[in-house]
Amino acid sequence: MNNKEFISELSKRMGYSNKDATQFVSSVLNVMSQELQDGKSVVIQGFGSFDVKKKLERISVNPVTRQRMLIPPKLVLSYKPSITLKEKFK
Repeated sequence: MNNKEFISELSKRMGYSNKDATQFVSSVLNVMSQELQDGKSVVIQGFGSFDVKKKLERISVNPVTRQRMLIPPKLVLSYKPSITLKEKFK
């Protein structure tokens, strides 16, 4: 399901126009993005939780040249599905 199909299905189920559903989804994603950028986690009951974690710096070795490289730390997005969602796919 792509974004257009998602918006269309949401507007049908909620009884909104496609424009209103698009604005709603856009607002939800903007709020979630802002919270994650601020270092906070986002938990959606029945769906899961989104967190930003810091991946530590590490040393990597090129297998061909055997040259060691330092890979700097970076932030990565992590998602953990809720127990309810996990049980739906058993």
